[in-house]
Amino acid sequence: MRSLFFLLEKESRQLLRNKQLIRVLIIAPIIQLILMPLAANYSVKNISIAVVDHDRSTLSQRFISKITASGYFKLTAYVNTYSEALAVLEKDRADLAIQIPANFEKNLVRENVQKIYIAINAIEGTKANLGGAYLGSIITDFNSEIRAAWPLGGVVEPIPQITIASSNWYNPLMNYNLYIVPAILVTLVTAMGMMQSAFSIVREKESGTIEQINVTPIKKHIFILGKLLPFMVLALVIFTLGLCIAWLLYHVTPVGSLLVLYASLIIYLFAVLGLGLLISTYSATQQQAMSLSFFFINIFNMMSGVFNSVDSMPQWAKNIVETFPPSHFIKIMRMVVLKGSGFSDISYHLVVIVLIGLVFNTWAVLNYRKTV
Repeated sequence: MRSLFFLLEKESRQLLRNKQLIRVLIIAPIIQLILMPLAANYSVKNISIAVVDHDRSTLSQRFISKITASGYFKLTAYVNTYSEALAVLEKDRADLAIQIPANFEKNLVRENVQKIYIAINAIEGTKANLGGAYLGSIITDFNSEIRAAWPLGGVVEPIPQITIASSNWYNPLMNYNLYIVPAILVTLVTAMGMMQSAFSIVREKESGTIEQINVTPIKKHIFILGKLLPFMVLALVIFTLGLCIAWLLYHVTPVGSLLVLYASLIIYLFAVLGLGLLISTYSATQQQAMSLSFFFINIFNMMSGVFNSVDSMPQWAKNIVETFPPSHFIKIMRMVVLKGSGFSDISYHLVVIVLIGLVFNTWAVLNYRKTV
């Protein structure tokens, strides 16, 4: 433990001496968090729906078929009660729940109007917003089909129409910032933490101090741990500043526990900083470390669900994304911030991040070559 303490003291002094680096690491994420939520573009497919059909008529079946045949929606649950549909929604197995009331076809024939109810899981804000728009377009088209097929004859009567009443769960006003700000904060912490940890061992190599460290009795795992902890503290500071900015500028306040959020963050940093240290053990220069870091950061940003839906990707891409720590932590952030989820709700994502972190850090320890 004494060797770890002295190593941490060395790393902290070395980090704090570089005033310019500290300013960049703190100011850059602040500027990015202010600017980045202002722009994004989306295209969403494979929106999961849960259906409750109390009517079970020919017309209701046509309506469901119309929705699933559109290419935008996939039927993930066909349940008997609306409470069951909401349970599916709460477990994140569906993005929308549709309830078709009893006497749907009969009321449409007699009264020429009928409501259906839709509950939207607004944690995935993009999918919720576009899903509602897509569904509205499908209903309009279905109304047109009914008009064309309905035998009104010469009697002037109101044209049969289906109307919807919907509610957005977890993000009632469809506030875009509630959806995007937590994800952008994850990307900033990831980029800063990974790049700086990737530079850590390389700096020792370039300055020649790595040879002095190699002849000390410090164990390899202690050395890697000593490199990891200072950057974990720095990332925690950046994350805290980001939460303050999210609250002050975008009025994004976590619904869930800060304890859950920070505990999950520490586990996530264990994985991300481990990847940075692994990159550092393979790099001979800071330029190599930067190139490798940018390679992973760009892939994480494009594929982890920050600006696009992972569900819209092909299955092979989903399998790859499952091994990305940011994809799991982005889901954790949105679940805790918007939904107020606890440890039991995010346990799967935490376990996956822990396993990924163990792989990266063990790999880094094994790959770091010590002369004695």
